[in-house]
Amino acid sequence: MPATILDGKACAADLEQRLISEISSMNLIPHLAVIIVGDDPASHVYVRNKIKSCERLGIKSTHIELSSEVGQDELQSKIIEMNNDDSIHGILIQSPLPSHLNEEALTDLIDPRKDVDGFHPSNLGRIVQGRKNGMVPCTPAGVMEMLSWANVDLTGKRAVVIGRSFNVGMPQALLLSAKGADATVTVIHSRTKDAKSICQEADIVVAAVGSPEMVKKDWIKAGAVVIDVGINRVDDDSRERGWRLAGDVDPDVSEVASMLSPVPGGVGPMTVAMLMSNTVEAAKSQH
Repeated sequence: MPATILDGKACAADLEQRLISEISSMNLIPHLAVIIVGDDPASHVYVRNKIKSCERLGIKSTHIELSSEVGQDELQSKIIEMNNDDSIHGILIQSPLPSHLNEEALTDLIDPRKDVDGFHPSNLGRIVQGRKNGMVPCTPAGVMEMLSWANVDLTGKRAVVIGRSFNVGMPQALLLSAKGADATVTVIHSRTKDAKSICQEADIVVAAVGSPEMVKKDWIKAGAVVIDVGINRVDDDSRERGWRLAGDVDPDVSEVASMLSPVPGGVGPMTVAMLMSNTVEAAKSQH
């Protein structure tokens, strides 16, 4: 049987309905401020999607566009200004930034209570401690929400996370192994020997490495649940635009997996939905 498709759009729609109900019962309107620097087309698409989500849910959004020539000091001043603005509950800096800007320093400057991306060291540290009262990075949080929505039992299961980035791979491994999820987790990275054989033993595979269709059918054991976090642009002369989007997982994996998230339409919508959830939680915690 082909794999069941884990529909991120449907899961996100369910979460949005719960958030709409929650927002309607609040005595304030959550407010998200998004900073975008430069004119990267993909970044502007992502920001527009976030603004549309805010509109659907009744979240106020402020969209701040800055020139690619903006200096570190000016951007830091803008963040401090928003930190001190009690009407703003969430602050997000759209990646990537121009190379002359120190993104890590800017992230560190955001008030952890307003860090709706969940990238501040304080929020990442809370995940290590098993504490759930901070902002969790949106993509790994979205994966956990999707697994719960699909009624995937993680307890005692062997999970493999491919990729060790600070914003996806490592927090994903921590969330999967945390109390309440209780999976046994292995992290695979560029220096891992025989990654294929490790994946073949996994009940759950989360691919977040940014390598198009790296995970092949023979990497996956029959019945495994596979979550494809990757989104890569690859050349495709058969398409009018000359390219297509591909995940980190080969589509043929659907022939052996029990569940598979698609690209696009899988983890992507969940990442935006969890950003909205973080914004609501940030507003609640600040009031």
